[in-house]
Order: sequence, then structure tokens, then C-alpha cells
Amino acid sequence: MFGLGWTEVGVIVLVAVVIFGPKKIPELGSALGKTLRGFKEELKNPSEDTNPEEEKQ
Repeated sequence: MFGLGWTEVGVIVLVAVVIFGPKKIPELGSALGKTLRGFKEELKNPSEDTNPEEEKQ
């Protein structure tokens, strides 16, 4: 996973729990998942807000 070993991942998780607290971690994960899902969806189906003529320039 990104060239990290289990020790490094464990330290990162431990630091995240200390900084954010165990109750906030699931909320952060949920928000990150929703953001990534929306980003992928927008890449597949661009909204009508973007103007194709502006992108060609």
C-alpha cells in the first residue's frame, strides 16, 4: 500500500486516533468516501456547467 509497511501504517493510524479521536475517524472516512464517489461520478458524466468551447482553448 503506497510502499508503506505495516509498521508505518500502524503509526499513521495511531497518530490519527490521537489527533482526531476514535469517534471522529468514521465520520472522516465517510466524508472522504462521499467526496471520492462524487469526484468519480463527475469525471464519468460531466455536468452541463462546463462549456466544451472553453475547454478547447
